[in-house]
Amino acid sequence: MSSNLPKIAWIGLGIMGSPMSENLIKAGYSVTGFTLEQDKLDRLAAAGGTAAGSIAEAVEDADVIITMVPASPQVEAISYGPEGILENAKQGALIVDMSSITPQTSVDLAKNAKEKGIRVIDAPVSGGEAGAIEAVLSIMVGGEQADFDEALPILEALGKVIVLCGPHGSGQTVKAANQLIVAVNIQACAEAVVFLEKSGVDLNAALDVLNGGLAGSTVLTRKKDNFLNRDFKPGFRIDLHHKDMGIVTDAARNVGAALPVGAVVAQLVASLRAQGDGGLDHSALLRAVERLSGAQV
Repeated sequence: MSSNLPKIAWIGLGIMGSPMSENLIKAGYSVTGFTLEQDKLDRLAAAGGTAAGSIAEAVEDADVIITMVPASPQVEAISYGPEGILENAKQGALIVDMSSITPQTSVDLAKNAKEKGIRVIDAPVSGGEAGAIEAVLSIMVGGEQADFDEALPILEALGKVIVLCGPHGSGQTVKAANQLIVAVNIQACAEAVVFLEKSGVDLNAALDVLNGGLAGSTVLTRKKDNFLNRDFKPGFRIDLHHKDMGIVTDAARNVGAALPVGAVVAQLVASLRAQGDGGLDHSALLRAVERLSGAQV
């Protein structure tokens, strides 16, 4: 381990956090992690990281604290209070919050951290589990240029396209737009799949040729096998996309932007969750279209 690299604390070792933290270990960083599940801590230790017994223990010596948890309430829970990051991190530490949360939560966190002499950038990601494993995530950042520059070498071990989008909260705003595009794209693909199958076309061949033209997309490339095999093992859960559609519809309403198609897809995501499919991958929007088209799913 090179001692001149910043010491990293990693809070939240889920579907995304585990492979991302392991990519930092592979890049030579010292990573101390905390999460709620013991098996995830064991996995971190097996990969060469250090498992901590609490948030306080994980962050006390860290130069950079990376957080990757499901939503705003969890970011607030790990950041605030006597056991939280702000009370236990050293002055001058940099928090890189890679969770997808409301832009306002990011703005508030940066403000509250500044009072403690701690810096924050919001750095949500796109690319799903595969992108996390392959270290090819798209990372959209909000915050100060100097803090972005400091975090960049670390982010380069996690992703491929890394862009400072503006002040605190901007990363989250761009992530919300990302989730809008992805959901509408998956929904369009799902409708096409049901239409093609009901028409008796060879689905595999059809999706190949569609993906070679203007209808092609990263969504279709990444999710083609999910559609073909009805394999909805979660890379990104419907529950989380439901949360994100709430963020984007609320944020859009606040700025006076209409999302007519986005609002419909938000309702379709909500209905899928209400039918018990919240734990499935977001490509399971296909199941909602199948149900609407008369299939017993």
